[in-house]
Amino acid sequence: MLFNSFPFLLFLLVVFIVYYLPFRFIKTNQVVILVLASFFFYAYEKPVLLCLLIFSILVNTYFSFSIHHVEQKKVKHFLLFGVIFNLSILAFFKYSPLIASTLNNEFDFNSGFVNLLLTIPLPIGISFYTFEGISLLLDIYKGKTVIDMESHSFGTHLKKTAFFISFFPHLIAGPILKARDFYPQIEIKLLKNVNWEYVVKKLILGFFLKMVIADNLNDITQNITFPYFQGYSSVNLILLMFGYSMQIFADFAGYSLIAIGLGALFGYKLPDNFNFPYISASFSEFWRRWHISLSTWLRDYLYIPLGGNRKGELRTYFNLFIVMFLGGLWHGAAWSYAIWGSMHGIFLLLERKLRGDKIDMEKRNILGVLYVFFVVTILWMLFKLTDFTHFLLFFKAIGQNVHLPVKFGLEQLSLVLYSLVIVGYHLLYLARNTSFYVKRNFKLEISFYSLMLFFIIVSAGPQGSFIYFQF
Repeated sequence: MLFNSFPFLLFLLVVFIVYYLPFRFIKTNQVVILVLASFFFYAYEKPVLLCLLIFSILVNTYFSFSIHHVEQKKVKHFLLFGVIFNLSILAFFKYSPLIASTLNNEFDFNSGFVNLLLTIPLPIGISFYTFEGISLLLDIYKGKTVIDMESHSFGTHLKKTAFFISFFPHLIAGPILKARDFYPQIEIKLLKNVNWEYVVKKLILGFFLKMVIADNLNDITQNITFPYFQGYSSVNLILLMFGYSMQIFADFAGYSLIAIGLGALFGYKLPDNFNFPYISASFSEFWRRWHISLSTWLRDYLYIPLGGNRKGELRTYFNLFIVMFLGGLWHGAAWSYAIWGSMHGIFLLLERKLRGDKIDMEKRNILGVLYVFFVVTILWMLFKLTDFTHFLLFFKAIGQNVHLPVKFGLEQLSLVLYSLVIVGYHLLYLARNTSFYVKRNFKLEISFYSLMLFFIIVSAGPQGSFIYFQF
């Protein structure tokens, strides 16, 4: 069920009305209402996949409850088994087809079992809710989750864990929640406490980025497919590449903003996921601004436990590389994602070697911003062309097609204009630190959001799924 669809709007209206009904029974069961609504939301298109989500919730509830209640010598065993469980279901459902196709293509290892692995479906959102399960286990193990576990029955913990993992705004594509941040928020919510200005702004901006920018750009960047891109001129290919870079930002940032707005509508604060990443003057800054919930998860639950930067220079480089490599594989079951993550890891460790680990985020120069944006944009093509051979052919075409005539019609003009909106969005952020910045003007702000709402109504692109749904 897409956020930008009529069935979802109807679903949201019904859930919102029921959730805030002024009856004691409703107030004391708000969590249950949202859990049931989230199950319906998840099962809307493929009901069978709900079984895996519920199974994951039950197992994570059992292990996290046991970590707190068993005798000390058994705690690590429950933690280990719980983490292995989450990684196992993620690996089985997400990477079995990749392993099978690799065996078939590279080693000609064809068998009935290998062919069976190729047919395993990818449960939507599995990368997100398995990481949240691991967060729950580790946070309780480390004592970081503010949960009154002593007074919790298993049933109470199950209810809260089901809510934490399945809450529908973030279930499909994040932001990735940390248990220590979310559990303390679980309490009765009142309609009068909803921050309507915050909700409306997040939703309008999110839907604008998705429906007006990303969906319209998607209609154009569909030309980046093999073998069709080989017939385009070098200039047109470069325009398409930069258009896709703007599209993937608008699509995922749009989803995150909608999720944050929906969370706030029900009284819950979800973490910010994007902070103007295309103004970054270094790769370390880029990863502080792009998919923040993932980068902080990888830092807290993988990079730091591996030793971070505390065990010498070579170990630090290894940790950076392996974290980014695994972060790349997390994105998808194709070697192109592993290459994408590896390249980011290489740029991060080179940057650290050449510039040190303390890079001033406030001191940026235009060359640094352009360099990071250019490299990031090139690497995004690994998301669009997941066959690495096609990725190489795309850049070969850029080098060879200089003689082809440049097309600049309505489609190319639209691509440039939609991309410039994203450029302007980032420049407005930078303007806040200059003497040209004008203090907040409510009338201007209302006009700005009204204009975005107008474009959502009259200029939305063809409805499409969110890019990160495939991860």
